[in-house]
Amino acid sequence: MELVYISALIVAIAIAVLVIYLIKTLKAATQTMEKVSTTMERMEKQVEGITSESEQLIQKTNVIADDVQHKTESLNGLFTSLKDVGDSLENVNYSFKDMSDSISRHSREQSEQVAQAVQWGNAAIDLYAKWQDRKRKKEVNQNENTYTTGG
Repeated sequence: MELVYISALIVAIAIAVLVIYLIKTLKAATQTMEKVSTTMERMEKQVEGITSESEQLIQKTNVIADDVQHKTESLNGLFTSLKDVGDSLENVNYSFKDMSDSISRHSREQSEQVAQAVQWGNAAIDLYAKWQDRKRKKEVNQNENTYTTGG
């Protein structure tokens, strides 16, 4: 019977050791769970902070987007006006080009007319010079005839 008592004692010691290790394991698990809980609480606070900052950032972004849209709409009128000014300047440039072309054309025509007038003037001067030359030759011939004829 002693063997039964020894066996029972070994079983009791084994159960006691098992219970001790089980208690240590449960304590370690409890500490781990407490650390996880603390970490989760900190993360939750950080997430709440990030969430509130994100909401503020989104609100500011929306305000900026609205402001940009209003300014863009107000600039549309300016760009339309600038386009109209550009179109007007283009028309003025075309008018100046047409006027310049017209002036150039008239200048060429007038310079051709002036050149013709100069040519006619030169021709008239040449004719006058030839007429004068003939007149002098005629007078010289008459004077020679009067000297030679004695009269």
